[in-house]
Amino acid sequence: MSTKQEDHVIIEPCTTVLSADPHKKGDNNVDQQKITILYCRLSNEDALDGESNSIANQRAILTRYAAERGFTNTRILVDDGYTGTNFNRPGVQEGLSLVEQGLVGTWIVKDMSRFGRDYLQVGQYTEIVFPSYDVRFIAVNDGVDSERGDNDFTPFRNLFNDFYAKDTSKKVRSVLKARGTSGKHMGKPPYGYRFDPADRNHWIIDEDAAPVVKRIFDLSIDGKGPSQIARILEADKVLTAKALYAQRKGGLLPERPYHWMEQSVVGILERMEYTGCVCNFKTYSKSYKLKKRIPNASEDMFILPDTQEAIVPKEQWDRVQELRQHKRRPVKGERQGMFAGLVVCADCGSKLHFATCKNFDGKQDHYVCAKYKSGRGTCSAHYIREDVLRDVVLERIRAVTDYIRSDVEGFQEDWLMCRREEQEKSIQEDKRRLEKAKKRLADIDKLITRIYEDMVLGSLSQERYQKMLEGYEAEQASLNNEIIGLDDWVATREEMEDNVDQFLALLEKYVDIPDLTQTIVNEFIKQIIVYAPEKVNGKRTQKVKIVFNFLEEVEVPEISEPVITKTTYGRRKTA
Repeated sequence: MSTKQEDHVIIEPCTTVLSADPHKKGDNNVDQQKITILYCRLSNEDALDGESNSIANQRAILTRYAAERGFTNTRILVDDGYTGTNFNRPGVQEGLSLVEQGLVGTWIVKDMSRFGRDYLQVGQYTEIVFPSYDVRFIAVNDGVDSERGDNDFTPFRNLFNDFYAKDTSKKVRSVLKARGTSGKHMGKPPYGYRFDPADRNHWIIDEDAAPVVKRIFDLSIDGKGPSQIARILEADKVLTAKALYAQRKGGLLPERPYHWMEQSVVGILERMEYTGCVCNFKTYSKSYKLKKRIPNASEDMFILPDTQEAIVPKEQWDRVQELRQHKRRPVKGERQGMFAGLVVCADCGSKLHFATCKNFDGKQDHYVCAKYKSGRGTCSAHYIREDVLRDVVLERIRAVTDYIRSDVEGFQEDWLMCRREEQEKSIQEDKRRLEKAKKRLADIDKLITRIYEDMVLGSLSQERYQKMLEGYEAEQASLNNEIIGLDDWVATREEMEDNVDQFLALLEKYVDIPDLTQTIVNEFIKQIIVYAPEKVNGKRTQKVKIVFNFLEEVEVPEISEPVITKTTYGRRKTA
């Protein structure tokens, strides 16, 4: 079977289109009785129309039609549950493959919409590809038969089918939007939760899985990556989600019931619902014809807190997301930098890479600016040793914790004072936005009532009414989201106080810190800023600024003042 690329008719739809190359037919097809394809399709949306579009009804109509008109060698191809907006369907692809081989004589469908709802691709096949392969196309209910010549109304019918698919998509999106903004979960509970037997819209803790989820987040805070976490769980013989559910149902366990995949761990670490919230609209599609899902921006999601019991605290989840943004480079040596991903250059803002090798004894491990590139880059080295940085960070954590413990109430008062003016402005702005949103929401209810009356009285067409109604409903959904977000106008102050409480909780957790661990670093430290070294009186002096979690904006000298390290003749002293 030869192929001539230059003879292809090429278009660029969203799915693959069969080429119209008549030379692809087999040489032995002349005397062979060709196949009559009876094609049936039903999408989930079409199923709502009732029995008329059911697969059984389509099969009966097409079988009877073929028998009455003498079509033999029939083959029934079915796509049940597939949209007509593209041709990525197994049944239709099987049929088109037979067409390409020259084995098909006739293609019969109940109506044009069963073949497809993308008028460009439907027209490509029925007007170019099928005639090129001498395939007769029949749409029974629409009176379309290519053997009787062109039907001038067929292109318009294809266009109407496309419009129908677009309108159905809009209605489905509207229904999903309404459910998603109602505060209900739109999917099944993730690993760690299960449905509440008393209320399917509510999730409750899964006693077997929730401790595993909590452990995964704790391991992430401890500096472990997804692949390391997966190996730890497998070594400890923790059942995977699939194995756990199979065990509960009494079914057979997977071949490797403890084999955790890295992607599964990543999926758990990224699920915001573990903080006890509803998180809907995490992805979207650009068009009803494109099925690829694209991640949504956080501001375009619908997030409602405190809808179920949290498995991990919100601050821990936030910290894990920050740590995952600073993924650590793999190093050739066996050691991993304790501060890898947290150390940045004060001049260019790049990360300081951790450098080690098997020949280093530990004291030679160091950090160097990513843009230094052995003197050939755009920035200076900003070189600092791991053991020096370890001592500096430990000293600053001890100094800060001792300072706060000495006068907790005074520290809290200073914290609120330094943000009071900003806080008051934020509160007033929140109040104005909330009142404005509530007023507009009440106005929209009146406007919807008014345009409905105008439509009933005949002063407004039904099409215009529908368009205006959709616009108002979309604005209502947006306003409801805004009102939910502003409902508590003192949220800013409460969040500030929560930050203080979270840091004080760390002080209670770590009463004494004899040495640094990866967990302590990740819980206390948000960022370490390393400045370029300077020589003062023959001594190497280098500034290091420690930015703490929850307290990065505090105007307290003992916390925000950079630490200065001095080195003389290779021996380090801390000022």
